Amino acid sequence: MVNRRNGRLAILGLIAVPVLAVAAGPPEAPHMDEDVWQAMVLLDQFEWQDAAEGGALAWDLQAWAGTDDDRILLRAEGERVDGGTEENRLELLWWQPLTSRWDLVVGLRQDLEPEAARTYAALGVQGLAPGWIHVEATAYLGERSQSALTLKAGPELLLTNRLILAPLVELEAWGRDDEVNGLGKGLSRVTAGLRMRYEIRREFAPYVGLEWAGKLGDTGDLAREAGESVRDARWVAGLRAWF
Repeated sequence: MVNRRNGRLAILGLIAVPVLAVAAGPPEAPHMDEDVWQAMVLLDQFEWQDAAEGGALAWDLQAWAGTDDDRILLRAEGERVDGGTEENRLELLWWQPLTSRWDLVVGLRQDLEPEAARTYAALGVQGLAPGWIHVEATAYLGERSQSALTLKAGPELLLTNRLILAPLVELEAWGRDDEVNGLGKGLSRVTAGLRMRYEIRREFAPYVGLEWAGKLGDTGDLAREAGESVRDARWVAGLRAWF
């Protein structure tokens, strides 16, 4: 009787151990409460454009490294038209979350093209507005008391699990004239685009689209004086990738 009872107790013990282990959950990893260092490179746009002044190559890249509370962020944008660089801009920023949907960025911007190089201090926010619209707004203060404001906004519309439609509007305004670089005071540029991409993999997606760009106000006047186009609608084809 004693041996039989001990056998039943042993069997119950073998059953109880895994049941209790499942109920207790997995052991907590020692680093779960610690900030984990991460890094990412996002080539948001790398595209060929059928521009009025000739074929153009444009890029918009972001790269960051850090934790969920502090990151170093690099932004790079540029455009080459008919073999010449029309725009080449770099920003080195410190990133920190403000809320669950909004982040603060502060740092420096360096414009290398089109003509004279310019350096600016940068302060901005980025995040999700109502309607899941991604917003990126940045103010700049630079040499000779020059100031600027840029705004990008657009949602990503999921048509299927892999097909995504991405409208995007960009605005740029300047506080003072900069005739050397062809920039006029006030709202200077508006760009509106519509791109459709197909995610072969989540991190690799070719796309096609249509973009309209216009130079306004004093910037438009300076462009006309230089014999440049102030309105342009163009087809685009490119690649979005991240790793």
